[in-house]
Amino acid sequence: MAVDTMGLLLAVVVYSAGIQDRVGVRAFLVRLFLRFECLKTVFVNGGYSGRLINRALSMFGWNMQVIKRCQQRIFKVLPRRWIVERTFAWLSQARRLSKDYEDGVVSAEAFVKIACIRRTGA
Repeated sequence: MAVDTMGLLLAVVVYSAGIQDRVGVRAFLVRLFLRFECLKTVFVNGGYSGRLINRALSMFGWNMQVIKRCQQRIFKVLPRRWIVERTFAWLSQARRLSKDYEDGVVSAEAFVKIACIRRTGA
């Protein structure tokens, strides 16, 4: 899932649990680039570091900044990381997304989009 700084949905890709995030993110980045060529900086979770940073820079010209969580056992608000976490909290209010009801990835993506529309329309 990609959101802007206000928490509004830019793109979402749902894939099976058998696909690792580092593999699935490749298709997601292509979809994001096709919709938003004007992006300059993308903030990502610490799990997406490594070759992905170099690939995104060479393919799309994006500056990818990795936001890693605090290793200590204390609560600390991390810059930019809370934006996606806030969006996940908003989506958890949608009953349909609280359980794994969907059989296919297309319908799962559609219900995430519907939940985002309902949130912004209220």
